[in-house]
Amino acid sequence: MSRFDQAKMLMKVKKIQGELQKMTITIEKGDGAVKVEMSGEQKLKKIHIDPEYIDLDDIGQLERWIEDAVKDAINESQKIAAEKMQPMMGALGNLGM
Repeated sequence: MSRFDQAKMLMKVKKIQGELQKMTITIEKGDGAVKVEMSGEQKLKKIHIDPEYIDLDDIGQLERWIEDAVKDAINESQKIAAEKMQPMMGALGNLGM
């Protein structure tokens, strides 16, 4: 692969990284009690808790909703990143990445 091809490939990778950074993945749990927002780069942006849906006598349920929402947001961001990077994987291997 020529240096020009390598440079083009790296520019494409940086473009995909920029797209992932701007992306927001939103996951809700507990019928809207918990909402988690995460970037496509797996950076937590926001956790919103709607107090109308929270039973203070069952904080364990709230904790489970938060844990599940964060896990699902991470899984979704990984899936999206993998889909966007899939066409590049073979070429990146040739670059030693």
